[in-house]
Amino acid sequence: MNNVALIIVDFQNGFDEVDYWGGNRNNPKAEENARRLLDVWRERKLPLFHIKHDSINIKSKLAPGQWGNEIKEIVKPLPGELVISKSVNSAFIGTDLKLRLDAQKIKSVVIVGLQTDHCVSTTARMAGNFGYDTIVISDATATFDRVGIDGVKIPSSVIHTVHLSSLNVEFATVLTTGELLQKIQIETYA
Repeated sequence: MNNVALIIVDFQNGFDEVDYWGGNRNNPKAEENARRLLDVWRERKLPLFHIKHDSINIKSKLAPGQWGNEIKEIVKPLPGELVISKSVNSAFIGTDLKLRLDAQKIKSVVIVGLQTDHCVSTTARMAGNFGYDTIVISDATATFDRVGIDGVKIPSSVIHTVHLSSLNVEFATVLTTGELLQKIQIETYA
């Protein structure tokens, strides 16, 4: 696990306004789990990338210059840690993320963040298509309720599970924080 990048996607203050995004957010400890991984990456000086959504919609909770645009304190970048700004659902589109990963000869990425069915899924799909060994952490990602095309509300837990299930095997390996930390521990002492 020496050259595995941690990609932290859109853990921003604006997502704390739960009703704005559909209500009933699942995985209330997603940020805490992401922080556990972030601490390991920092301790081992592994590559990490903070991704921040800078919405082009000035009324968005994630528009630059607003409190909601700021990365949450629990996973806030330290001085010198790279923050990549994006304005679409993928951390790869309109950014230099792929160039940076390739320049560091990174072959594997671990993805955490918000929202499971939007930026996390899109970033993971692209990472998988680019050929990176991609891991998505199920309990360090989260989403909100959605209203289906038939007008029926779909619970966040269902949205989360369906999207992770769609990613698993085809685009990524889905693990929990504990499973990844155990895997890192085993590989360190192997």
